[in-house]
Amino acid sequence: MKEYFKGVKLEMKKVVWPTKKELGSFTAVVLATCAAFALVFWAVDTGVLAAIKAVCF
Repeated sequence: MKEYFKGVKLEMKKVVWPTKKELGSFTAVVLATCAAFALVFWAVDTGVLAAIKAVCF
């Protein structure tokens, strides 16, 4: 168990952590992508619902 955590500590030292500027830009990209996908899913859902209503009612 001790060797495992020693290895984890060694590997964590190799990680290249992002700077604050990079982290901010990555966060903005993730949020923009999530918003874009949410809009696309909403539009598809609304279109499918309208098509079902047109066919069934």
